[in-house]
Amino acid sequence: MRFISPKIDYAFKKIFGSEQSQEILISFLNAIIYNEEKIIQSLTIVNPYNPGQVITLKETYLDVKAVLADGSIVVIEMQIAPMTAFNKRVAYNLAKAYSNQLKTGDDYPFLNPAIAVTITDFILFANTAQVINQFVFQEKTQKFELLDGELQLIFVELPKFNKTLSELQSLTDKWIYFLKEAASLESVPDNLGEVSEIELALNLANQATMTVEELEVVDRRGMMLQDEKGRLAYAEEKGKKEGKEEGRLQQTKTLVGRLIMKRFGEIPLAISRKLEELPLSDLERLTEEIFDFQSLPDLASWLEDRQ
Repeated sequence: MRFISPKIDYAFKKIFGSEQSQEILISFLNAIIYNEEKIIQSLTIVNPYNPGQVITLKETYLDVKAVLADGSIVVIEMQIAPMTAFNKRVAYNLAKAYSNQLKTGDDYPFLNPAIAVTITDFILFANTAQVINQFVFQEKTQKFELLDGELQLIFVELPKFNKTLSELQSLTDKWIYFLKEAASLESVPDNLGEVSEIELALNLANQATMTVEELEVVDRRGMMLQDEKGRLAYAEEKGKKEGKEEGRLQQTKTLVGRLIMKRFGEIPLAISRKLEELPLSDLERLTEEIFDFQSLPDLASWLEDRQ
């Protein structure tokens, strides 16, 4: 038995956003948003997953959107890799979900609360070990809330969750483990299967129940997301390396300048300009060879040979 990864947005949409996913989504949202209290009793999934449309779905359509019985709107998104202005994008999506409720001429009292649940496969808040972080509007120093939870941002960071299958106790633990590890399972574990909604989610994620077309789309989408994640990791590593080299270059330039001033006094502008053009390797060589020079003309001659 093999399962598709819920981290792939197409798979996430199928598992949590299908017409038969209401009970799955209710259980998941009660665990993540309401600390496992059964606050949500019913909901309606907006724009449910349709296998016939999966190939033409756009990324924005892959978010799962639901309207709760009290009218509250919840937008759930899986994000596998960081992106530019990610926090602003999340805030924008929440604000859009909230403001789009009103039509021309409607009054503000008709607005219902909006909640954005964002699951990330990367660390977003390095200053806390908490897996789930919830944000509401509150006064900056005294911390009392404004808007009574009218707008909420909730983040689930999968890399921070390190419990093993045998360590799972709470419903919240089991849902997060499902999100993070479903693709590595070979069968339905007993402690996950005892939660009927998670068992149903695993059935939806079972590759044996999917069409060839669905599997191909999920596979392509997964490869694309992994490629993107790899490109980001490469760019980050390259940036760190270039940053270190740039820092090393600037430190060496500073050292060379101090050595020259200490040995010969004020540095003429012409020499200073040539020093600025030197690569790191020549600058490092100069930190040693400068002690062989008897005068600034010796240094100028050495620099000429480097042109």
